[in-house]
Amino acid sequence: MTDTPPDHLSIDPSSPYFDQPTLERGIGIRFKGVERTDVEEYSISESWIRVALGKKVDRRGRPLTIKLNGPVEAYFQDVAGATDGEDIQAD
Repeated sequence: MTDTPPDHLSIDPSSPYFDQPTLERGIGIRFKGVERTDVEEYSISESWIRVALGKKVDRRGRPLTIKLNGPVEAYFQDVAGATDGEDIQAD
């Protein structure tokens, strides 16, 4: 695994940019300097995120989204190779 998140990622399984292992690892998004937890899809190179528009859904039951433009920073929330809450102590 690399320490660089993908340029384009989506949480929608029908999207070509969906990547389950990356999503399981945990992605954090900072948009215009503010931490966002409601991002459905993002593109770093094109500088946009897509977020749900309230509780509105389309006729297929998927959330309606709006595209917001601005600087996007993506990062992994966990460190690669970190243990799951286990502390290693030297004796």
